[in-house]
Amino acid sequence: MKRVDDFRLKFGKKEYVPIMIGGMGVDISTAELALEAARLGGIGHISDAMISDVSDRRFDTSFVKEKTRLYKYNIDNSDKSSIKFDLGEVAEATKRHVGATMTAKKGEGLVFVNCMEKLTMNAPRETLQVRMTAALDAGIDGITLSAGLHLGSFGLMADHPRFRDAKLGIIVSSVRALQLFLRKNARLNRYPDFVVVEGPLAGGHLGFGMDWAQYDLATICAEVITFLKTEQLDIPVIAAGGIFTGSDAVSFLEGGSAAVQVATRFTVANECGLTDKAKQEYFKASEEDIIVNTISPTGYPMRMLKSTPAIGSGIRPGCESYGYLLDGNGGCAYITAYNREVLLNPDLKTLKVMDKTCLCTHMRNYNCWTCGSTTYRLKDTTTRLADGSYQQLSAEHIFKDYQYSVDNKVALPT
Repeated sequence: MKRVDDFRLKFGKKEYVPIMIGGMGVDISTAELALEAARLGGIGHISDAMISDVSDRRFDTSFVKEKTRLYKYNIDNSDKSSIKFDLGEVAEATKRHVGATMTAKKGEGLVFVNCMEKLTMNAPRETLQVRMTAALDAGIDGITLSAGLHLGSFGLMADHPRFRDAKLGIIVSSVRALQLFLRKNARLNRYPDFVVVEGPLAGGHLGFGMDWAQYDLATICAEVITFLKTEQLDIPVIAAGGIFTGSDAVSFLEGGSAAVQVATRFTVANECGLTDKAKQEYFKASEEDIIVNTISPTGYPMRMLKSTPAIGSGIRPGCESYGYLLDGNGGCAYITAYNREVLLNPDLKTLKVMDKTCLCTHMRNYNCWTCGSTTYRLKDTTTRLADGSYQQLSAEHIFKDYQYSVDNKVALPT
């Protein structure tokens, strides 16, 4: 009976344990978590979501404070088009986080950064280019392009000296999305080094509509693998979404995937950036507690716990401090929804906004509990302590359980 350890992910002449930990923001996939994956011979991710805030917390910079001070005059204005990010500061924050992570890296594995296209930051093209090129400058092993089609993202890096050296990949949820990406980037003569196929059971933002349940990861992976073989493209496919055990992973590896991307089980790792309170909420969750809704201003459906404090919260938009989801015209679906409720309820001190949420503020404060479809099974991976709480696990324990387990078994902590 095969284990994950019987397979290897190959990039050129180098081989890696075929386990990739997904890039969860804001700093949920911490440097510490990514570094453990790399030390163990796999691939870890950090996320560049809200990178200025991450820098402030980790390196005692004051990017958010200074941005808030600069745009304080605009707090009561519903028009946020004047709010801009300082590109030099975005670059500095990125280089600090990536550079410190890469300096600390040990082992034979890799560390990638997850870059979401939907973090439009009121200057989509310019800010994405700075985020990616600064990460390359700071020595990141690779970049995973997520939350968008990224049809022009390779072009934004094409002049960088590491464009053909770093591992560059994209997350897709259909063979059509991959075909579009390849067609748009054909002139660059630069194929992605890997393709993550993310299915409908993944956590957080989904690459599907609210009809997500009609789709199946194994089917999509098979379609992508068949397409690449037909086109004679040797690009590793990495399956993601709903892969809970080592045996789940083996089924995809035997089906032609080169590796798996996993995240849900690592949300309760000691190294994960979630608060202890949030981790206990994940442990306690039942299957009925996990929902998919459309409260994200990005337009993508999101999977989360139905008890998440972000649902229904009517806090004032925090764009002067954050503003990561402002589109190229300074707009955001939450601002629209918030302003509507203000007009409808001018005398209310505490508003409720049910259809959208201020994702920046809630993600920054770990009050948007996005999760994978298998979160309700986390309680079965650990032991319950005398006080009724659940024991957190080490990233190494979880990683090795994926790597060596068989028969759909999960190893409990000792």
